[in-house]
Amino acid sequence: MRVTMIGSGYVGLVSGACFADFGHDVICVDKDAGKIEALKNGKIPIYEPGLEQLVANNVEAGRLSFTTELAPAVADADAVFIAVGTPSRRGDGHADLSYVYGAAEEIARAIQGFTVVVDKSTVPVGTGDEVERIIRQTNPDAAFAVVSNPEFLREGAAIEDFKRPDRIVIGAEDERARQVMRQIYRPLYLNKSPIVEMSRRSAELTKYAGNAFLATKITFINEMADLCEKVGGDVQDVARGIGLDNRIGPKFLHAGPGYGGSCFPKDTLALLKTSQDYDAPQRIVEAVVSVNDNRKRAMGRKIVAALGGDARDKTVAILGLTFKPNTDDMRDSPSISIIRTLQDAGATVRAYDPEGVEQARLVLDNVEYCSTPYEAMEGADCAAIVTEWDELRALDLKRMARILKQPVLVDLRNVYDRADVEMYGLSYSGIGR
Repeated sequence: MRVTMIGSGYVGLVSGACFADFGHDVICVDKDAGKIEALKNGKIPIYEPGLEQLVANNVEAGRLSFTTELAPAVADADAVFIAVGTPSRRGDGHADLSYVYGAAEEIARAIQGFTVVVDKSTVPVGTGDEVERIIRQTNPDAAFAVVSNPEFLREGAAIEDFKRPDRIVIGAEDERARQVMRQIYRPLYLNKSPIVEMSRRSAELTKYAGNAFLATKITFINEMADLCEKVGGDVQDVARGIGLDNRIGPKFLHAGPGYGGSCFPKDTLALLKTSQDYDAPQRIVEAVVSVNDNRKRAMGRKIVAALGGDARDKTVAILGLTFKPNTDDMRDSPSISIIRTLQDAGATVRAYDPEGVEQARLVLDNVEYCSTPYEAMEGADCAAIVTEWDELRALDLKRMARILKQPVLVDLRNVYDRADVEMYGLSYSGIGR
């Protein structure tokens, strides 16, 4: 099949490379000429394990190419995927669909023959209807069908998620479009990945409902962690005790500093705006958003408390900056609010992250960035683990105790056991323990 991917960001590039690896002919289109030139030269603009090699292999095989020219890429395509950004709109939290609608207009002018136009971007209910209207209005003679095919990729594990998905959601009203989508995803039949077919609006809502539910699980266990600290329980024991119930499951029950990233924060807000537009309040999601926002700064105050309640003229080593490991993504990362809270309290911040420093520089001022975790901790009054990178799971605790000015470890991801830490003379503060 001939597949065109509009947008070469995280979703578009991963999806395009994986489709090419299935054997399809894929063209990734982006208006950013610098990005396209970099991709042509083998430079990947994002950090995702395995992606650089996957792109290189398929470029070499002639199945994957990059261009800034949308019209010829669309004219020859069986399916055109819209994978552009849908950030939260400033001021009201609605998803900004200007990039989606702009792509729809350009696609309409370039269509030749029956083409399936696929919304891969995360979009509110009814977006597919508007995309269809725009294409029909721009090119009344176009032969096309609009499909919703939401992505469910976890940053840091995106290639595995794409190739071995729990399910493939296809929202379509046109049988020809369903046939094309089945053909595109046919290679996944070998993995017995279920294709779930539904209406377009149901598919659009499925993406938001899934992310909101996962955000709710994270927020629930974080609040349980707070209760555990008050009553003397251990949230890890509680999480295991409820996670072994098949009705609940163990995933997303790891207490921490709150969720961040490119999906959960903006998607929960967009879902709330949709619920308001349709007068169907989502009160649980409202509470989730509020609790999560407050939690991030509360984690900054937790570090201040570990310093004895006064952070003035103190130095804090922040270990891990990205919202999760195995990505360079800083969007809505808990570390941002935590560091700003510490700075507001008068602390000096040193920080280390294996991949996120360049992105962190764009959003955080007055931070000293270090090349190793030990450089960040040298002479600091406290060390705080914010992101659970693998290399932070086996730190030299004896060395930590020696180089920290005050031997204090705040473990916001519960990476370490209290007994192991205290054995080296370090004071330990975890989450819900």
